[in-house]
Amino acid sequence: MSAPMFLKSPNSLGFLGHVRSSELTPAEPTETDKRYKKIIMKEDQIDRLFVDVFLQAHAEAPEEIILDVDATDDPLHGNQEGRFFHGYYMNYCYLPLYIFCGEFLLCARLRPSNIDASEGTVEELERIVEQIRDSWPEVKIIVRGDSGFCREKIMGWCKAQEIDYVFGLAKNERLKAIIDRELQQAQRLYEETNKPARVYKDFYYETLKSWSRKRRVVAKAEYLDKGRNPRFVVTSINKQRMDARTVYENLYCGRGDMENRIKEQQLWLFADRTSAGKIRANQLRLYFSSVAYLLMQALRRLGLKGTKMATAQCNTIRLKLFKIGAQVKISVRKVWLSLASGYPYLELFHQVYRNLQVATFRY
Repeated sequence: MSAPMFLKSPNSLGFLGHVRSSELTPAEPTETDKRYKKIIMKEDQIDRLFVDVFLQAHAEAPEEIILDVDATDDPLHGNQEGRFFHGYYMNYCYLPLYIFCGEFLLCARLRPSNIDASEGTVEELERIVEQIRDSWPEVKIIVRGDSGFCREKIMGWCKAQEIDYVFGLAKNERLKAIIDRELQQAQRLYEETNKPARVYKDFYYETLKSWSRKRRVVAKAEYLDKGRNPRFVVTSINKQRMDARTVYENLYCGRGDMENRIKEQQLWLFADRTSAGKIRANQLRLYFSSVAYLLMQALRRLGLKGTKMATAQCNTIRLKLFKIGAQVKISVRKVWLSLASGYPYLELFHQVYRNLQVATFRY
């Protein structure tokens, strides 16, 4: 695995102790910046690192991958650079953009919140897809996101790159009128069974101004206890390859797992510690949290494989494997790690150690 590129040199491992000085280091320091010229953050190389980790984790190229895009709020409580009030989240915040492929983090970009949620997505996808295709030229790619990313610029770019997409589509009166018959059918089914009912419809739709062409839309006409619940997605995947129910239930709804990954990083790996004055410094803090996630995800993928905690969240791993009392003794030839005899996860700890030994030998 490549060394993190925000280090002063590839052999330097002490970067965690210099967060403060690296936060204050300018993007292009000069001789007059000697006070803070210690650790230089090279964003392009850090960004490449995330994709490199993803590529190196696969012994062979997969046939198809799904890139999930999403934005979330990062609440702010000071006067940080780039601080704006967001009407949807009802607070002052940043609006970071995340891109994942399964559990692999590919992008964590800090942004001000006075922008559209999709801003910058094409630029991030361009560099990620180029890097992936350099290693896996034949891989099929699907981009997936909620209605905040249903934008002509993104869909047009996907078409030009021969990439499929599935995005949520915000409902409106025209769309609801198109599936009125299916909504009535779902209501009758609900009244007969007293259980939630859904009926799917497949059709082609074109906006009045914002889209350049007609596109396939999948509608879920659902009726619940609270009444009608219509939902829509737009996709480039043709009907022969995937029917309407599969597009919605299997493909689009699968994006919900990405929200769990964001939650892991925001809540338990401190991605929200963006209290520095400058947005560049806060981006560095987000990078540190992102690298922590890479390490935790690697431990889960390699060390916890085959154990009861193979799918555990980061917080559970920290509490059961990391935040424990131990005595460390260092001799000339060995490092002795002595755990309490009453430690309830001793066998799991040993299994993780054995798994990591095998993984180290393999890679």
